[in-house]
Amino acid sequence: MTVNANTKRSTAKALLDIGAVGFSPHAPITFKSGILSPVYVDNRQLIYHPRAWHTVIEDFQATIKNLALDAELIAGVAVGGIPHSSALAYVMNIPSLFIRKESKGHGKARRIEGGPVEQKQVILLEDLVTTGSSSLSAVRALRQAGAIVPDLIAIVSYGFDEADRAFEQAGVKLHTLTDFETLLEAALRRGLFTDDEASMIRDWLADPHGWGKARP
Repeated sequence: MTVNANTKRSTAKALLDIGAVGFSPHAPITFKSGILSPVYVDNRQLIYHPRAWHTVIEDFQATIKNLALDAELIAGVAVGGIPHSSALAYVMNIPSLFIRKESKGHGKARRIEGGPVEQKQVILLEDLVTTGSSSLSAVRALRQAGAIVPDLIAIVSYGFDEADRAFEQAGVKLHTLTDFETLLEAALRRGLFTDDEASMIRDWLADPHGWGKARP
């Protein structure tokens, strides 16, 4: 079962409404992995725009219901996933927690904050998935603590093959509220991208590592 097409369009509209998606081929964004990107998605703007944020939280909730996912705990990956996991857990009246990028160097030196996770079914939330390394690091931390983590929901993923393989190898189902094709189609209808720009973005999505190397 896949994410509902209406949800994909709804989330795409929310992101485009707040200008969270942009095109910057002459000053490409550099990801943590070193990949150069001519397009950016800044989902961290959502918390500044209540109407769009409400839409995304509703889409998270609808996706959990439509996919019939079991959720005893809602967890967020630091830092981008935390606002959404907290808001969603509040709305659904489900315990919430978050996963640090690494354990604290003081206090109880915990990486998982919120409460016990052993033998609990956890749904992990992310704002954006690129290569999947940060997300899967959080999955490993939860599993090492005894949690059951079969699913991760992100607002959007770049759809890299390496990320898809990594999630599959980890035994985690990746669900996204929207995808880049839906975003591009909606942006083209609004005149935010030209056909040439959309073509360049699709070329990059098809070969994100090679695109940067081919730049003059």
